Amino acid sequence: MKLGVFTVLYQDLPFEEMLDKVREMGIEAIELGTGNYPGNKHCNPDELLENSTKLKEFQWAIESRGLMISGLSFHGNPLHPDKKFAAESHDVWRKTVLLAERLEVSVVNGFSGCPGDHPNAKYPNWVTCSWPPEYMELLEWQWNEVTIPYWREEAKFAKLHGVNKIAFEMHPGFIVYNPETLLKLRENVGPSIGANFDPSHLIWQGIDPVEAIKKLGRENAIFHVHAKDTYLDQANIQVNGVLDTKHYSKILDRSWTFRSVGYGQGEKVWKDIVSALRAVGYDYVLSIEHEDMLASIDEGLGKAVSLLKQILFKEKVAEMWWA
Repeated sequence: MKLGVFTVLYQDLPFEEMLDKVREMGIEAIELGTGNYPGNKHCNPDELLENSTKLKEFQWAIESRGLMISGLSFHGNPLHPDKKFAAESHDVWRKTVLLAERLEVSVVNGFSGCPGDHPNAKYPNWVTCSWPPEYMELLEWQWNEVTIPYWREEAKFAKLHGVNKIAFEMHPGFIVYNPETLLKLRENVGPSIGANFDPSHLIWQGIDPVEAIKKLGRENAIFHVHAKDTYLDQANIQVNGVLDTKHYSKILDRSWTFRSVGYGQGEKVWKDIVSALRAVGYDYVLSIEHEDMLASIDEGLGKAVSLLKQILFKEKVAEMWWA
């Protein structure tokens, strides 16, 4: 298993300076944002697709440092009811697939998207309950009329261009937000749909990441993994539950907060996560995503790298000599 990083945390650094920095920290793989929410500071599909010389220089800058690309990340909402927003997200998604083909990267990461409540809606509508009954009618429309048709078509496009792993983060606010909804989309679209498994988004929903790994792993549905932690403030949860719309900066008042690896659930949980991934046969990249309000970028990433280096398995599983 390799240690990686989602490079958007260093978007203020020039590309090669960023590469030098993460390599010196012991990083082996990079995940690159290609637009939409993460931006495209280090990986602009328009520039790279239009200029073969730039593309070769881009590849050489990465490979010459002993790094690899674990995935390209287009995180947007191509199902957004705002047609302009949806079109922009769709455009970035398709260009990301074309760039992945040129770079021979098989994994593209993103969100499933979330539609509105009717074709002319203005904002996405994330359904979180089954009553009153109109919510179930809305959910059925979102799945059957918007989400499944869109991703069926886009899975064909991706396959045509050599991308056989579309990895969705299961994130509240989008139609795929837990293992059940991910597997529902996979069942209706095909095996190219899988997870960019981010424990942090599951932990605050009350989901055990180890059990989620076992569930998805049995279906061979884990394509990429994020290493990000979540601290649960039990005092606030006991009063207000886990759904929380307060700004991330209100740490003392929130029910949960994103943290650097080891500062939310502790080392034992992360050892269990790594072990569960190994048990289901995942042997790719753990890509650190830094979104910790209590740590600087350098220190937060450094703490995560230090902990994960200690707990990642680097050698092949031994023969079972004792049984």
